[in-house]
Amino acid sequence: MKRGKHKIFIGMAPGVGKTYRMLEEGHQLRQEGIDVVIGLLETHNRQETAQKAAGLEIVPRKQITYAGVVLTEMDTDAIIARQPQLALIDELAHTNVPGSEREKRYQDVEAILDAGIDVYSTVNIQHLESLNDLIARITGVVVRERIPDRFLEEADEVVVVDVTPETLEERLKEGRIYALDKVDQSLQHFFQRRNLIALRELALREVADNVEEEALEAEADRPNENAPYCSILERVLVCVSTYPNALQLVRRGARIAGYMRAPFYCLFVDDPDRFLTRAEGLHVETCERLCKELGGEFIRVSRSDKARAIADVARTYHITQIIIGQSQRSRWELLLRGSLTHQLLRSLKNIDIHIIATDKANEKYTSTAHW
Repeated sequence: MKRGKHKIFIGMAPGVGKTYRMLEEGHQLRQEGIDVVIGLLETHNRQETAQKAAGLEIVPRKQITYAGVVLTEMDTDAIIARQPQLALIDELAHTNVPGSEREKRYQDVEAILDAGIDVYSTVNIQHLESLNDLIARITGVVVRERIPDRFLEEADEVVVVDVTPETLEERLKEGRIYALDKVDQSLQHFFQRRNLIALRELALREVADNVEEEALEAEADRPNENAPYCSILERVLVCVSTYPNALQLVRRGARIAGYMRAPFYCLFVDDPDRFLTRAEGLHVETCERLCKELGGEFIRVSRSDKARAIADVARTYHITQIIIGQSQRSRWELLLRGSLTHQLLRSLKNIDIHIIATDKANEKYTSTAHW
């Protein structure tokens, strides 16, 4: 049986309108003749959400008795038996009542997708497994209900439902997210402005990362290998040499990458026609150690053509920013061989090149240093 398609509506926090947007699209598809049902809806007593669900068929929940209390959960078997074309399922990260067939709601969704039924679902960014520690540092809240990252990566479509932190605060104060008696507490804790700004950026960036990965996969399948690739995310490459200013370049590259919220890489091109001195070798190792300490990835390649090596690495890693040091060659050498900068500009398109001035007071190895 052909697996169903999965569309996820993701937001930075409760109240951004994920469920409302999902229901809205469900109504539109129903008007187009698609068989749509609500598999699970959590309104949290929000009138606008409840009103938006009116007119859509709801699959009744099943009752489960736990510790002498009757609770309800989504009836996955009933949804599969009903065989709609599309099921709308709220709160993907929900943990089911003990005794349920599956522990997590996302596992129920997998079963529904395997049955050939399309699913629209909702989730907040703080429920993503890989972000759990970061979310705890940002908000002070340890999120217990989480979904694996692969679930987002495997989705056929991910949509960010986005509002400004100011809009979300207004909704909260108006009682449109939680009861009015919980507003002040929420504003002082999870819904602090700084938290919302950080969560919003995480949500937008997570989807951007997914789009970038899909673009990379599509690029690998393209028949025209010479077609340019346009990256939507910044990636910084620092080209280090045996000159002392290489450490300065690494630090500058890390700062630029930090400003851009971008990954950064350090590249050393080793000339196979000459050996490094002991001092030069130790210097390269120091650059590598500093790069890794600053969260970068160190790349070392052996190639006599430095410009070609840098260009190849830039294409492989989809670099958008290259940082190099000021040339140490004499004017005669530049006239005879050309500058590295000009060679890179000729071979690379749509990549910014930053040239960092050399600190003359610290120059060493002038006659032997190389890229």
